[in-house]
Amino acid sequence: MELFEAIKSRRSIRRYTSDPVDDKKVEAILEAGRWAPSWANTQCWRFMVVRDPEIKARVAETLSKIKLPDKVVDNPGANAIKTVPVLIVVCAEMGKSGGKPGSGGGGSEYITDKGDWFMFDTALAVQNMVLAAHAMGLGTVIIGAFDAVQAEKVLGVPEGYRVVTLFPVGVPDQEGKAPPRKELSEITVRDRWNK
Repeated sequence: MELFEAIKSRRSIRRYTSDPVDDKKVEAILEAGRWAPSWANTQCWRFMVVRDPEIKARVAETLSKIKLPDKVVDNPGANAIKTVPVLIVVCAEMGKSGGKPGSGGGGSEYITDKGDWFMFDTALAVQNMVLAAHAMGLGTVIIGAFDAVQAEKVLGVPEGYRVVTLFPVGVPDQEGKAPPRKELSEITVRDRWNK
């Protein structure tokens, strides 16, 4: 699949078949994440591959409920996590990204006014991975509404690392539809805002 086709056609998928996903495809997805750019090449990300049904079910329990006007419902991502063959959990080593040169990351002094740059770095890796999965005919949905501290306990994440996001990987059982996109003229500013 050509890059721009993958970018334009990738959708969030929440329903999957029970078809297996082989290790070779999972490795290719992880490899795509490994090649993402990162602050000073610190590569603060860590990828967990979860296939154990019990662990996936316990992670699914950490997802936030969705409040509708008349009721509260389960997050549809929870069922996706329980039914897919693979869940990829993306963690970050804290205090590593955005550090002053020569400080070894360390987190003692950041160059960016945003502080630790881990969210940006992990997002770049996740984008690479979900596009790679899509190019191989697999579906994903990036999940952020969950109790990260509880997920870290379930997954045994060591101190100094945080779970940033997670995404199920499987064969889609639905076709995603592209929502309308704003025109470039609505989202692009040239040279100076409010000139």
